[in-house]
Amino acid sequence: RGTSSSQRPKRPLTAYFRFVMDNRLAFREKNPEASNTELIKKLAGAWKELPASQKQVYEEARKTDWKRYGEQLAAYKAQLTPAQAAALKEERRRQLARRRSIRAKRELNLLGKPKRARTGFNIFLSENYQESEGNTPVAKLKKLFDTWKKMSASQKQPYLQLAQDDKVRYENEMKSWEAKMIELGREDLVRSKRPKLKKKPAGTAKQTETAKAKASSSGKKAKLKKSEE
Repeated sequence: RGTSSSQRPKRPLTAYFRFVMDNRLAFREKNPEASNTELIKKLAGAWKELPASQKQVYEEARKTDWKRYGEQLAAYKAQLTPAQAAALKEERRRQLARRRSIRAKRELNLLGKPKRARTGFNIFLSENYQESEGNTPVAKLKKLFDTWKKMSASQKQPYLQLAQDDKVRYENEMKSWEAKMIELGREDLVRSKRPKLKKKPAGTAKQTETAKAKASSSGKKAKLKKSEE
């Protein structure tokens, strides 16, 4: 309580990012029409051409700040209770998992992974969202969800058919995409082809257990009779 990861000392900037922070404004004034991406490219190019002696200035500043960071981090950890340390560790784990998830999604987008098939309700939602009543997005969604629940099977059928067609589209596109990923050596992105194990009916499972019990009992009786002989 009273401690969060926001109070943790911030890691020092790298030499390159120090250079960017120092020169971004000047580069923006010289290139007012450039987009942020173009501006970063210009800064990266300038850093690449910067003499080693000038780069060293930024590197020395990083080393100084890194030493200070180590001292501040040690002091920060020393004042934590075991419970606080455990809570912050868990918070850090969730943050890293979230970042990995974002990076994975970004990579899949760059690789052109097909969009998932939409459900009937998703299609109904996209077609009626703008005209839906409600002052907030949440209110609009609630109104549409209530409307969807009250719709008859015949009213839902066109949307469900579109969803079925979209599912076929998704499967066809995924097959082509996965074949491409295999060619690129990215089998890790291909869906598992292992067949799912079918659950045995409750009655069958019970019969199997009974049969095993009888077999075990018969085996014990046979051993006992043999020992008596």
